[in-house]
Amino acid sequence: MEINFFFSFFIVECPSACSVRCSTTHHPGNCMNVCQDCCGKCLCVPSGTVGNKDECPCYRDLKTKYGTPKCP
Repeated sequence: MEINFFFSFFIVECPSACSVRCSTTHHPGNCMNVCQDCCGKCLCVPSGTVGNKDECPCYRDLKTKYGTPKCP
């Protein structure tokens, strides 16, 4: 798993970063849980509410057991 240290931060920052990431979703609880799991593993969350996943390759590349993107 690759960690992009340019966008890296401390795990305590995950809730606030995920709050921004999940601010426009129709499923905020689920989004926050998954986002914080991804953030905990990668120590980064892409900026904005959608897209920008190239800012954090680890976050972008995490997959579910079905092979679909895991992180919102």
